Amino acid sequence: MSSPPALDTVRINADFDGGNIECRRIGGPNDIELAIRRDHQSDFFQWFYFRLSGARGREVTMRIVNAHESAYPNGWRDYRAVVSADRINWRRIETSYDGRALTITHTPAADAVYFAYFAPYSMERHADLIARCLASGRARLSVLGSTIDGQDLDRLIVTGATAGPRQCWVIGRQHPGETMAEWWMEGFLGRLLDPADPLARQLLSKATFHVVPNMNPDGSRRGHLRTNAVGTNLNRAWRDPSLDASPEVFLVRAQMEKTGVDFCLDVHGDEDLPYNFLISAAGIEGYGDRLDGLHRRFATALVRASPDFQTERGYPTPKPGQANLAMCTPWVAKRFDCLSMTLEQPFKDNADGPDPEFGWSPERCRLLGRAHLDALAAVIDDLRP
Repeated sequence: MSSPPALDTVRINADFDGGNIECRRIGGPNDIELAIRRDHQSDFFQWFYFRLSGARGREVTMRIVNAHESAYPNGWRDYRAVVSADRINWRRIETSYDGRALTITHTPAADAVYFAYFAPYSMERHADLIARCLASGRARLSVLGSTIDGQDLDRLIVTGATAGPRQCWVIGRQHPGETMAEWWMEGFLGRLLDPADPLARQLLSKATFHVVPNMNPDGSRRGHLRTNAVGTNLNRAWRDPSLDASPEVFLVRAQMEKTGVDFCLDVHGDEDLPYNFLISAAGIEGYGDRLDGLHRRFATALVRASPDFQTERGYPTPKPGQANLAMCTPWVAKRFDCLSMTLEQPFKDNADGPDPEFGWSPERCRLLGRAHLDALAAVIDDLRP
């Protein structure tokens, strides 16, 4: 029988919900070599989440040696990892990138601490979110079907006392490593389900909301950055999804066909740009003044509602006819002739309002989610001519 490890034995472990890291070598607290595991059946990788134990009170230096091979190596510049001892509060710590390895330096104050690319959002927390929403009495759960790993794909349906005529779809976390999307969902759903919030009541008198807080449960539990259980990038599967490779998109699309769509928001995170910004459906055939005007009004209202949002920086706008219809936002806009957008949030900090201690954080995600109700209220009456 082997002896138990000593109290001061440094250990690395990622064998838990959402965990991702390979420990290649531990030569001592200041000589730990790590590598991020690739998504299953995919070359994507960038998400990491692991526990360090046995180093309390000692400075630790950890090098992620394959950082330069990750999906978005430019995202490591000016990036700082997050650490937590209680898995509730996630603070930014000293992190550097030399063009090859990402180096994290920290002195733990506890026997075990957790490090991650961004504050994790586990499937257990997802279950808690669904339970809270159902306990409000204002939401119903519709399980759209099963994922490849056999998990439920959850849709929350939120209506007022009288169902409004508009159909609003809000989805998040097609890319499972973009956990800020589900933190955003907590704020959005929390306000939408608040019976004391007059704006939420007004919106629910005009629309039914279909909310999929986590489009990719399998990738989330497996600790993937971007793909599902069989290596499919869901946000490139909207043109022709299948139950074998992309059941998550297949099932959501099928329900959209049943309900129709008047508004769609797809919530994401961006590895490189330190800003919050929206992506329109510009580039689809038929994208004209009506959809462009709705998008601009929504974005303007969101700027007023949240100083954390801006419209000056983002992705280049596709030329007419060059939108990628394999992606959610352009596919939905084209299919339903509706206002459809993608929200991007930073993995880093918000450069327009930096927070040296927490960076872009779960709390700021939640607040931005709440602010989106103000923006939707600015356009809800004009979603259809």
